[in-house]
Amino acid sequence: MSYVSPWMTPELEMLRDAAHRFFEAEFVPNEERWAKDLLMDRDAWNKAGAMGLLCASIPEEYGGGGGTLAHDIVVFSEQARSIIGSFSNTVHSGIVAHYLLHYGTEEQKLRWLPKMASGEYVGAIAMSEPDAGSDLQSIKTRARRDGDAYVIDGAKTFITNGYHANLVCVVVKTDPGQGAKGISIVVAETDGLEGFRRGRVLEKMGNKGSDTAELFFDGCRVPVENLLGPTEGIGFSQLMAQLPVERLYIAMNAVAQMERAVALTRDYVLSRRVFGKNLSELQNTRFKLAECQTEATVARAYVDNCVVQALSGDLDNAGAAMAKLWATQKCVEVVDRCLQMHGGNGFMMEYPIARMYTNVRVGPIYGGSNEIMKEIIARSLL
Repeated sequence: MSYVSPWMTPELEMLRDAAHRFFEAEFVPNEERWAKDLLMDRDAWNKAGAMGLLCASIPEEYGGGGGTLAHDIVVFSEQARSIIGSFSNTVHSGIVAHYLLHYGTEEQKLRWLPKMASGEYVGAIAMSEPDAGSDLQSIKTRARRDGDAYVIDGAKTFITNGYHANLVCVVVKTDPGQGAKGISIVVAETDGLEGFRRGRVLEKMGNKGSDTAELFFDGCRVPVENLLGPTEGIGFSQLMAQLPVERLYIAMNAVAQMERAVALTRDYVLSRRVFGKNLSELQNTRFKLAECQTEATVARAYVDNCVVQALSGDLDNAGAAMAKLWATQKCVEVVDRCLQMHGGNGFMMEYPIARMYTNVRVGPIYGGSNEIMKEIIARSLL
């Protein structure tokens, strides 16, 4: 098909091709080992930084690539298309870096962003807790002001990049009695931070090589100037403001995964022979593949429209929620059907479709569960 995304440019096509070559050469050969280790190599971040694949949308004066949201999406999508589940650049470059860019002081941006762009620092955001996932107002991690420092106490879990992270945006309660208005974000530099420790690297169903860890803060003293934003109590609004773009990243990754699943399955059914003929000659195979291609194409068209809106600053919460809801759910369904068309081979981990099947299942869960997406959409209607 000749469809080209309306936001794609020759420059972005060059970045896409460079990212594809890099991922295929540097990451794909290591993906199986990283999955077994439950952790990717730390120097992979430095390699990605040297290639300009970190912080692509951060201004050049802060060490970034000077691009737009579209540059990040191209990099993230090519990673997803290469079935690399171990590299959490979406969190590092798409989320953490932009919290710093939007809410950090000039001194904070100059101190942290260049290190993130080079890979010297790995970024994480610590929101989820053992008893608080999507309900951020229920977090218990506390940051108490003590002179020129915040004293942080609490535990976080499911933290992407948690094991390697040098820089963690910690979502805390600075005023526990104020609900959402008592939430703040404090940035912790973890190297040599007393009272900070990492717990288990968590084994997941999919994306096994992705660094996901428990983090513990036991009386950690973090300088007051590491507060993100001019005042305490605005952390919840900061988080809500960034969520539409975060959900757009998830939706676009799901689209890229659907497209790769269809391509893999097309190649497989063309070469696989059953009952004396190619699997592609059976009507059920042809119809199922046609359904998958249609759903991937429809998802691409809508999510592309959301990218155009985001580039002009017009993407709203409901639009992003619809993109995330539709794309991630359809991705799970498409990959499931594609695996079925692989038959017994689809159940073997040596086949890429099997890895995709476990990797994509998290799509309807993270970034706010799809049940929450439905609530956001409903609120825009009623």
